[in-house]
Amino acid sequence: MKKALTLFAATWLSTAAWAVEINQPAPNFTGTDIHGNTVKLSDYKGKIVVLESYNSDCPFCHNHYHSGAAQELQKEFTAKGVIWLLVDSINPRNHSHRTPEQARKEWAELKMAATDWIDDSSGVIGHLYDMKTTPHMFVIDQKGNLVYDGAIDDSPRPFGDPRKAKNYVKAAVDELLAGQPVTIAQTKPYGCAVHY
Repeated sequence: MKKALTLFAATWLSTAAWAVEINQPAPNFTGTDIHGNTVKLSDYKGKIVVLESYNSDCPFCHNHYHSGAAQELQKEFTAKGVIWLLVDSINPRNHSHRTPEQARKEWAELKMAATDWIDDSSGVIGHLYDMKTTPHMFVIDQKGNLVYDGAIDDSPRPFGDPRKAKNYVKAAVDELLAGQPVTIAQTKPYGCAVHY
């Protein structure tokens, strides 16, 4: 019992230590993309960055991508200089894990328009940001501060047209592009659990 309590306390403390906070500097990270290139958050200083916890086998992610809604939003944002990074934190032992080769194929098949796909199979970035679900979205402003953490939209269901929902990420980025503060900074993420 004592050992279990100690383990619980250590787990809770490590989670609390990594928790990200709204209007505080977003934790920097270094990762590797599906082409073998090094990606650092600090490389995008001065730009708006969207982080998306991603798993295409999750019905919620699947709906956003197979409807084309995700790609449309990515295309709109990246055309305005916004950086959109997919973070795939799935453990290699899980059936939903994608090797870099599989990820590149999926990227092409789905005609993704994000900036990059980071292979975070170690789970380091996912745990750093306490990514709970796929999708779980984060928006970082031009100063490097986290200004949004939560759901992609207000429609927590894996079907229907995502374009008809209120998209929190779009709202946050649009406000930043207009030089305004983000109105809705935090919501409860929905989707599938991240398979660390």
